[in-house]
Amino acid sequence: MTPIIGLPACAKEAGGHLFATTPSRYGKALIAAADALPVVIPPEGEAMLALLDRLDGLLLPGSPSNVEPARYGETADLTPGRHDPARDATVLPLVRGALARGLPLLAICRGVQELNVALGGTLHQQVQELPGRLDHRGGPGTTAEKYRPKHTVALEGGVAELIGRREITVNSLHEQAIDRPGQGLVVEARAPDGTIEAVRVAGSSFALGVQWHPEWDVLAFPDRAALFAAFGRAARAFGAGFRRAA
Repeated sequence: MTPIIGLPACAKEAGGHLFATTPSRYGKALIAAADALPVVIPPEGEAMLALLDRLDGLLLPGSPSNVEPARYGETADLTPGRHDPARDATVLPLVRGALARGLPLLAICRGVQELNVALGGTLHQQVQELPGRLDHRGGPGTTAEKYRPKHTVALEGGVAELIGRREITVNSLHEQAIDRPGQGLVVEARAPDGTIEAVRVAGSSFALGVQWHPEWDVLAFPDRAALFAAFGRAARAFGAGFRRAA
């Protein structure tokens, strides 16, 4: 059967109304490269945990917003007005619930930061301000120019095995990044400046996060397609096992 993947949305206000939104490219990538179907999860807090028992996987998408610093014990807020507390209140419990169930999980950009915070890790709020670090933001230009391949990442461990490469070139559209990895997270990719670019949850069948955007033009890049295809296989295997157990 086609696996069903939960896709948590952001809370966006427009015209006096609150909307649950996420870019359509994540769902399109799941359909095209993972042979899976997306289901958007509204940012309604812990009530959404009940959905996990009906899913075969969870994809945490990127977003212009940042995780609130208080969520990882930081009092200073270097990006005020750019947070989404409703998404935080929904996704952080979903991450812990998914991992407890062994649900396959793929985290992208903000998603990898959420994965890290959910497991007790901390974040750099402005990587470009750190000594010796690159500016990992998208920069000026059209959307396609912002998502162009920008720098290499060195891969190791499970991510390297999954993609079949030890080095790839990725796009880069983030200001925040992992500082201290959360409990159980294994670092499996770094940028040339040392910024953590991918992590895996130790002992999981499939739970990993990447700081770049593999969903963008997914079928044109073998490494991106391989990542989504592996996620789809893990979700199908989980769903088949869950249904047999039921």
